[in-house]
This record gives sequence, C-alpha cells and structure tokens, in this order.
Amino acid sequence: MSFPWAKHYEPKSDFMKWVDSRLPIPRFVYSAVGGGYPVPRNLNYFWNFGFMAGLALMIQIITGIVLAMHYDPSSAGAFLSVEHIMRDVNAGWFLRYAHANGASFFFIIIYLHIFRGLYYGSYKAPREVIWLIGVLIFLLMMATAFMGYALVWGQMSFWGARVITGFFSAIPFVGEPLRVWLLGGYAPDDATVNRFFALHYLLPFAILGVVILHIWALHIPGSSNPTGIEVKEEQDTVPFHPYYTAKDGFTVVLYLLIFAVVVFFLPNIMGDPDNYIAANPMSTPAHIAPEWYFCPFYAILRAFTFNFLWIDAKLWGVIAMFASIILLFFLPWMDASPVRSSGYRPLYKKFFWALVVDVIVLGVIGKLPPNQPFILIGQFAAIYYFAHFLIILPIVSRIEKPLPLPNSITEAVLAKHSSTSTLSGDLAAQPAE
Repeated sequence: MSFPWAKHYEPKSDFMKWVDSRLPIPRFVYSAVGGGYPVPRNLNYFWNFGFMAGLALMIQIITGIVLAMHYDPSSAGAFLSVEHIMRDVNAGWFLRYAHANGASFFFIIIYLHIFRGLYYGSYKAPREVIWLIGVLIFLLMMATAFMGYALVWGQMSFWGARVITGFFSAIPFVGEPLRVWLLGGYAPDDATVNRFFALHYLLPFAILGVVILHIWALHIPGSSNPTGIEVKEEQDTVPFHPYYTAKDGFTVVLYLLIFAVVVFFLPNIMGDPDNYIAANPMSTPAHIAPEWYFCPFYAILRAFTFNFLWIDAKLWGVIAMFASIILLFFLPWMDASPVRSSGYRPLYKKFFWALVVDVIVLGVIGKLPPNQPFILIGQFAAIYYFAHFLIILPIVSRIEKPLPLPNSITEAVLAKHSSTSTLSGDLAAQPAE
C-alpha cells in the first residue's frame, strides 16, 4: 500500500544509519507496521484478530519446540512421555497446557477472523489472493492440529486418528494406499507416531512462511475497512503506529489474561477425559468425537447416512467434508455484489447471521453421539451450509439493493461522530427534572 503522503524511514543515529544501509530491516519493519504504513482510520477491533493470530502461532511454535525436547515419538513411549512432561519436567505442565489450549485459542481467533472477512467482504477484489492464502493457512492449521492431537496417544487420540484416516479408504483407487501411507501401515502404530510427529513439528514453520506471504499480499492493496470503501485521500488513513499498535496492544493483554485464566484454572475445559487413558487398540471408546474445532466439518461428514446414485454414503461424506472448505476458495467469485460490507447489504446480513448459527449448530452436532434427532438436525444444517454458498449468496448478491455508500471513509467517520455529538447535545440541552 503506497501513498505519496506516507512517511519514509529516516534513521536518526549513526549506528542505525549504518545498519539500514547494509541490512535494511529497520526500514522494512517501519514500512510494514510503523508510520510508513497508512491504514484506514475506521478499523474496529475485529481487525485486531490478525495480530492476535500471529501471537497465538508464536506461542504454539515456542511451546512446541520445548515439548518436542521431552517427547518420545513411539507408540510405547508417547503417552508415558506426555505424563513425564506433566509430572517431572520443570514447568512441563504449564508448557503442555499452554500448547494444548493454545491450539483451541488459535482456532477461536481464526474462526472470528474468517467470519469477520465474510461479514465485511474482505475476500472481494482486489484482495482475493489475501483471502486464498488465508484459507490455505486454515487448511494447514487443521492438518497440524489433527496430527498434534494424535501425538498424545490417549484413547481419543488413537481412535480419532484411526477413524479419520479410515475415511480416506472410501476414495476410489487411491484411498486405501493413501490411508496406509498416512499411517505407515494398516493401523496406527510406531510409524504413525513418527510420521505425525515429524509433520506436526514441520508444519507450523510452513504456516509461518505462508503467514509472511499473507502479510505481504495484504500490503499491496492495503487493509480493508468496515465500510468496504477504498482509501481515496490522505484524511482516510492514519499511521499504523502508534494508533493501531496501541489498539492491538490492548487486545493482546486481554487475550493473554483470558488465556492465562484457562491455562491455570480451567486447563481441561476443552479437552476430553478419555485422552488421559493410554491408547488401547482392543478397547473402543463409547463415543468418538474430534476436538471442537473440527466438529462442524465432522458433522457434515456424518450427515450422509445412505448411498446415493452409485456413490457410497461414506464417500459422499468425505467429499462433502472437503468441499465445505474448498468452497471458501471460490467465494470471491461467488459473490457478485459490488458492495463489500454487510453493513450496507441488509438482506445478505440476515443470511450471514443464519450461517453463523448454522455453523454453531454443526459444531454442537459434531460433538454429540450419532443418534436421532441429532443426525437429522445435522443433515438440515449441512444442507443449509452448502445452500448458503452455492445458492443463496450468488442469488442475493445479484438481486439485493444495497444501501447508499458514503463518498469516503472520512465522511463515514465524521457522520458517525456527528450523529453521536448531536445526540449528546440534545440530551445535554434537555432541562433537568
């Protein structure tokens, strides 16, 4: 994002001038997050989730590296090494709880980040590549989290890995070889733990690399904003520092406080008790359910209970589960509305909130046993999920009449504060009773 009024980095000390002339990292940082990077002046707190996601990723990488020093990637030693970390390693319990709950917090932030993008149309031109890279990050996160959850090698980890990888066998021709390749054999064992451990250690660094691409792509068109209007004049922007670094700092402190409360006082609130039982291939848990952040997609997978045409129900479920995520890649071209923000799209806004409720319902159903009426509710919720993106969104984006847009970001900001000031003035002018 380059504007003629953006300030350029000018080193003050001789040492910084020497560093900048030979390795221009200070200039890069200044242009990326400092006064040299102008951002829309009307960003709300929903734009803070990107920075918080970066913080969550760094917490996962740092705690994960230390945990890997004490972990035994074998079927015989995996569960015992986790117990060793919890009981014998200095601050091991803290590292393990911070890493396990950090994954859940990471997904909470990413889900909020995604729904913010859906509400404000951040996926629309010219930011399609930013959105596509973001969806890729989401897929990498899911793969990393799945393998990390299996490494505990408790009952739910073992059987979750066995059930989820078993669904790959439904894919014709390549499914069974793919499942064997993933597991390193015909059932989860030593090879499975070794492979999952290696990939779980590697993928966070791949995510970090893609995040850098995500930020790089963001700096080309610049940040979107709640009105969905592009920056038109200097008054529409403010420097990222100190305005939004202070705003990000506030949410980071709030995030860390909530995170600390969960880690210290409620460390198992998002876990499964069965995972404190060592994996036993001869004893199947009464109800196998994935971690909560996989539940919406697991509910979609389970929604198919009968064969259709020549395709088995199991294969339909696998196709639907992957399609529910792949759909997001095509979202920029499904939505034909010239208006980005739902604040000016009253009809689409209603369907957006219906989608939010639908995803929450899918998440709850995915955690419940596969019994009636949960199966039927999950089927209706899965139908609406696909209908929203494939039918409702394309039609609404073409027939909806949006509200009038302000001429500029500055006009929208001033109008908002003007109406607030007028209301305050009217209240102040009323005689006291």
